[in-house]
Amino acid sequence: MKKIILPFLLLLLLIACNKTETKKTDNETIKDTATVAFKPANIKEEILYQRGVETAIWGMPAVNFQLMYDALAKLNGNYNQVVIWPKLLDWKNQTLTPNPDVIYLMPFFNTEKAGPIVLEIPPADKGVFNGSIMTYWQNALEDVGPGGVDKGKGGKYLFLPPGYDKSKIPAGYIPLQSDTYRGYALLRSVLKSGSPEDVAAAVAYAQRIKVYPLSEASKNPATVFVDASEKVYDSAIPYDISFYEALNKIVQSEPWIERDRAMIDPLKSLGIERDKTFNPDARTKEILVAAVKTAKKWLNYNYESGAPFFKDTHWVFPATPEFGANVKANYQVADSYPTDNRGLLYMVVFFSAKHIGESQYYLMQIEDKEGNPLDGNSSYKLNVPANVPVKQYWSMTVYDRDTHTFIRNMKWAGRSSQTPGLKTNSDGSVDLYFGPTPPASGESNWVPTDPKGKFEILARFYGPKPNLYDQSWKLNDVEKVK
Repeated sequence: MKKIILPFLLLLLLIACNKTETKKTDNETIKDTATVAFKPANIKEEILYQRGVETAIWGMPAVNFQLMYDALAKLNGNYNQVVIWPKLLDWKNQTLTPNPDVIYLMPFFNTEKAGPIVLEIPPADKGVFNGSIMTYWQNALEDVGPGGVDKGKGGKYLFLPPGYDKSKIPAGYIPLQSDTYRGYALLRSVLKSGSPEDVAAAVAYAQRIKVYPLSEASKNPATVFVDASEKVYDSAIPYDISFYEALNKIVQSEPWIERDRAMIDPLKSLGIERDKTFNPDARTKEILVAAVKTAKKWLNYNYESGAPFFKDTHWVFPATPEFGANVKANYQVADSYPTDNRGLLYMVVFFSAKHIGESQYYLMQIEDKEGNPLDGNSSYKLNVPANVPVKQYWSMTVYDRDTHTFIRNMKWAGRSSQTPGLKTNSDGSVDLYFGPTPPASGESNWVPTDPKGKFEILARFYGPKPNLYDQSWKLNDVEKVK
């Protein structure tokens, strides 16, 4: 009898183990929304899915640009005009990881019909700009202001269309040859302090810029400013079929850059082709939605795998040296085209300086000291040591971990060395708090979070000094308050 029972018990154990393993596999599959959404029926669908993933990664920076322009168009703005936020940003600005401690303005250019576009930057006398001028693909052509070509003296930057005859450029301009008709500049008017008077001064300085076609230079044309401060300006990346609809706008409106011609055929297989309507059927839409979600998962995997900047911390500088070298060289570095890191960056941010990390430096934290994701339902503390290595200011800003935008409906998004009323410790350090409710010490050093979601913290260093780079000054991790 024992001989019969023992094999029978072993059989039951094996069945139970198999069921447990099957259950685990099923749970993993359920978590993988892209796999659930996409069930390949044939080789055509498999290839469509794969190409959908790759085109989403490749197209991220241009889709990012298109969504920002579409947000301007919803405010009745247009190309060769300037969108401006004439006060410090609040949650209604739903661009990717914007800075709430400066005055933002963005001129959008289109040279296709108007010809070369002039951007006049004033000298850094009663104010200062930190920013860059970029193509449709967000490739930085040059930086502006003290850290740019004009070195703080001001100048007339000239955004040129593809193939423009440079012999036609008058003297006195800084020519920027673009390989796209469209582009924009991200300009940040830096505050001397967070006082209302200094905010007003930064706005007044920002409004000294001029944008107009070169052909109208002799007419002293007025610059059109579009005020976006009271509107929801939403350019968050959509991981649905509208991502490919934005990608289609790019193909229809811009010439192919030589380096990207290999994408013509893959895009055609998705239904995106020059001079043709993008009108996918229901099944194609299902596959493409699955593909863009998988692209997001892959970019998130890379985002979470970054090497720490400070030893034994979770602070990460997300741009690789390879990406930085390509931006400086207009993607002409031999044997290099870092689309994965580029896709990761423009999933999280918009804008890239020509000289990354020189005029400003950024570090991102998405995990606490113990390596756990930052949870909006928990409270955290960050000690910022004294003597932060900056010439201008430092700041810590909170964003929604899923969308990389300001958390909606929050009172404020960050704290900085310029925040009025910020409390400093006797040793010169500053304790900051992040969580759904303020600490007992009050709201002055607190940044609110959404208890229903995860968040991330971006540390900014404006005018960074050498002891940031050599790490003789170190920023420790955020710690959970128990």
